[in-house]
Amino acid sequence: MGLLSKIKGSEDIKKLSISELPALAAEVRKLLVDGVSRTGGHLASSLGAADLILALHYVFDTPRDRIVFDTGHQAYAHKILTGRADKFHTIRTHGGLSGFLKRYESEYDAFGAGHASTALSAAAGMAAARDQAGGHNRVVAVVADGAMTGGMSWEAMQNVGHLGTDLLVVLNDNQMFISERVGRLGHILTKMLTMGSVQRTVRKTEIFLGRFPHWGRRIRRIIKRARVLFFPGMVFEEMGFSYFGPVDGHNLRELVDVMGYIKDVKGPVLLHVVTTKGRGYEPAEDSPVQFHGTPKFDIETGEPSAAAQSEKMPPTFTAVFGRTLVELAKKDKRICAITAAMPEGTGLDLFRDAFPGRYYDVGIAEEHAVTFAAGLAAEGMKPVVAVYSSFMQRSFDQVQHDVSLQKLPVVIAMDRAGLVGEDGPTHHGVFDISLFRMIPDVTVMAPADENELQHMLATAFACGLPALLRYPRGRGFGVPMDPAPLALPLGKGRLLSRGRDLNFLAIGNRVHPAVKAAQLLKGLGIDAGVADLRFVKPLDAELVKELAQAGPVVTVEDNSLAGGFGSAVLEYLNASGVEAKVLRLGIPDSYVEQGKPEELYSDVGLTPEKIAAAAADWLAKRLQVK
Repeated sequence: MGLLSKIKGSEDIKKLSISELPALAAEVRKLLVDGVSRTGGHLASSLGAADLILALHYVFDTPRDRIVFDTGHQAYAHKILTGRADKFHTIRTHGGLSGFLKRYESEYDAFGAGHASTALSAAAGMAAARDQAGGHNRVVAVVADGAMTGGMSWEAMQNVGHLGTDLLVVLNDNQMFISERVGRLGHILTKMLTMGSVQRTVRKTEIFLGRFPHWGRRIRRIIKRARVLFFPGMVFEEMGFSYFGPVDGHNLRELVDVMGYIKDVKGPVLLHVVTTKGRGYEPAEDSPVQFHGTPKFDIETGEPSAAAQSEKMPPTFTAVFGRTLVELAKKDKRICAITAAMPEGTGLDLFRDAFPGRYYDVGIAEEHAVTFAAGLAAEGMKPVVAVYSSFMQRSFDQVQHDVSLQKLPVVIAMDRAGLVGEDGPTHHGVFDISLFRMIPDVTVMAPADENELQHMLATAFACGLPALLRYPRGRGFGVPMDPAPLALPLGKGRLLSRGRDLNFLAIGNRVHPAVKAAQLLKGLGIDAGVADLRFVKPLDAELVKELAQAGPVVTVEDNSLAGGFGSAVLEYLNASGVEAKVLRLGIPDSYVEQGKPEELYSDVGLTPEKIAAAAADWLAKRLQVK
């Protein structure tokens, strides 16, 4: 039996000697690679953080001491070491472990982590609550360097520095974006600076100099600036943090030693740890971007499994977006593209390679991305911001105030709309229609398939208005692709078939399932038609009114029913005085957990079979009432 079989939490880890920790870390990494190869998931970041997480649980008294992670990409080792190793093979599967941190999954998950740049704010709140209660537990925020590009992280940093509360921030730097100084000198300086005698001497010197308001203040500034010259943490020191590091994030003895030194240092502390993404698995070390979020793969080769790499499968919506954008940009030099640190995930890597001078990566800063785009548009450019739907929630104010209010023609391409699958509720894009259709002077579109996507992107640039285009994760429906993208008539849907008994009003990637549902209903003797509305805003009022007056209609969408597409239809019919029989199908008023998309769409009643069953049952009840 290995060491891991004996580990259920922090107390079990503490029973090991420091010399045994590397062997435990190797077992954790082996389980990581084996598990993610079977389910897919965020591998490279979790491999890189494994030693760091092991050291944290070895030094700190978790779960009493709170460890708050920024996103769950780096925290798989945390799950394995806190009693969930035997369930790790279920990660990101239907009914299994979440791929992110969840408070209701384990007492060790101090705070839910799905989106970036939240750990510092949450940890600051926990530290303040501890202080209010007179507690003595420690609070640690583990922040990946990418999350430090988010404005929320810096807002929290200045607040913590002002409060002066006891809080340790561990900066997990896997890009060496601050300094490369990882070696004996760095270790010696860090150890010296964390020694209690040095800390006490510094405090006594500051108290003494504080007695002399005129020249003492100047000398204190000089001493502080001289001190920070020895290491690269001046910006953190200026914000009120005691900076230590950088240290080698894969040297467990050094990590344990340093954390042991600094865990009792008073006030805000920042420990800079340098790690390597993909550590311990060569393919992930060689291709950390590919293994940041990977599908199932063959462990021996690192290549995606056969099921994930069939060349005969339809292109992904993301790929169609990327190719179409490049095609349009070849004809219009004003088109430029913006990403919030997700070029590959959003398909903008194609644009980046083709037009590097018109490509902007602003880091994990969705709010800035949108207002930056507004500035570009104000000067005559045609910017597109490509971002995941669930991340666009952060930019509601910017869309409303900086884009819509000024009627600036910014295109926002929202990838991962609808139920994204294994990443679960932190990443499902099921609120964007509800959020953005309320804003005046915007266009909101959702393509039924990959061919319609290319035309809608052309429409977004041509309409001259703020345009939000939402489309799902994954592959298209295999429809024929037109030779070139062309702008569609604004606010006009298309009637695919007309039904005598009822008609489906569908939007986005639920159009094709609605077509199949109509076919199933015909087998039950129910004649059902389907309309692809295409536009949530402006709504095709003529088509909606025509079908609603003809008979019962069923709206179908992959957005929340609260405020979604179906609500827009009801609002229009009510305002127009049209008496209509309407059934709305969509995402219920609850969070949807992780699983394969087909499993989740079945859970919420949005597969062709369940759409047909719901419509038939509703229609039968209406006839009984009559």
